[in-house]
Amino acid sequence: MSESFPEYACPYSKRLAAHSPRFALQVYDSTPISGNSTQHSALSTQHYSADPFGELSAISKCPGLKQRFPDRVLVMTTDRCFMYCRHCTRQGILGKTAVVDTPEKLAACVEYVKARPEVRDVLLSGGDILTLPDERVMEFVDAFASLDQIDIVRVCTRAPCTNPGRVTEKLAKTLGASKKVWVNTQFNCADEVTEEARRAAALLVDAGIPVSCQTVLLRGVNDSSEEMLKLFRALSAARIRPYYVFTCDPIAGIDRFRIPLEDAKRIERECAAAIGGLALPRFVSDLPGAASKIPIATL
Repeated sequence: MSESFPEYACPYSKRLAAHSPRFALQVYDSTPISGNSTQHSALSTQHYSADPFGELSAISKCPGLKQRFPDRVLVMTTDRCFMYCRHCTRQGILGKTAVVDTPEKLAACVEYVKARPEVRDVLLSGGDILTLPDERVMEFVDAFASLDQIDIVRVCTRAPCTNPGRVTEKLAKTLGASKKVWVNTQFNCADEVTEEARRAAALLVDAGIPVSCQTVLLRGVNDSSEEMLKLFRALSAARIRPYYVFTCDPIAGIDRFRIPLEDAKRIERECAAAIGGLALPRFVSDLPGAASKIPIATL
């Protein structure tokens, strides 16, 4: 996997990895996971593909735009990130899937949305949109926030975790101006909720932007209720809403991170018994062809 999805981390992420073994697991392929063996995988690698959700074909509706659900679309703003997470859902397609890198492509995406009034939620993803300059970020935000039909523009970024200095007061205020922007981010262990991360979250929240966290359940990183509870409490204290905990997506190449479904269910039960609902996210799986995220308790 290293040739097609090389290890890369910005300076901040490298410094964090040097101090946090749990974060380092997400950065470097060479970092060992205690007890790593294929018996820990919920399924064998043979069941997985590089593109299980059909992003290169089935759900690609115009260059750089993907639609799996009726009321929302995802726009690929870039294929660059502040670090290449070793559990990344798109590690097999980044560099192969189209991105919206010209005004003409952005205009085509806007026209696609306008032709479908049932779409009310636009996810600006990638890659990480905040690797782009502020001006380019706002071109994406304004293009969709200006549409009456759009209630939510999601800025999907790990910057608060992997490069929190990217979130400036100017950027936060500009993002908050439309009153439609939400930030979806990802923190996977309490080590990641640093003073810098808390400062970035505060800038966003103080600018009127809700910040939600979509955690991924990863073996060796957060595969116990003790670690999850530390994370949920740290996020809540930073005014970041714990929103989802995802099991690993059904993609090839990340078996070392998977944990058995029954272990995931146990972690969810133990967390629910120990923390209030405001700080308790939904534990779900994202499965190809499903009409929504699936609560793991039903699987």
